[in-house]
Amino acid sequence: MRFPPPLIYALFLGAAVLLQRLVPAPAPAPGVRGSLAWACLALAAALGALSLGLFFALRVNPMPHTPTRALVVRGPYRFTRNPMYLGLLLLYLGLGALFACVWALVLAPALVATIRYYAIAREERYLAARFGQEYRDYEARVRRWI
Repeated sequence: MRFPPPLIYALFLGAAVLLQRLVPAPAPAPGVRGSLAWACLALAAALGALSLGLFFALRVNPMPHTPTRALVVRGPYRFTRNPMYLGLLLLYLGLGALFACVWALVLAPALVATIRYYAIAREERYLAARFGQEYRDYEARVRRWI
């Protein structure tokens, strides 16, 4: 991968902030926005910590551009095949809400499509080739996002 996936999220957030400055969009009330922001940020932190902790406990490198020796299917991976990407999306949305950047929400579907095409599809092909039926069974059992 040329760009690490977190950089893609950051680029989209930067584009959303720029659009918000150029074409201001009205944001929800601060109380609603703040509650949504902190909920997203807390979930993002939890998903990130649980996912990374599991990788480290299993002595598996979490970096998507490195080979893996084990298929991680415990913890948050029981509910989503991509808890780290989901956590980054929640972080992106939480920061967008925190800073009253409505464009972050508007750009979210394009961000999801970009991550799906650029990172997840490649990882899924690699994991299917590396782990075969074990990964295909996992893929059939657990949804991509939620």
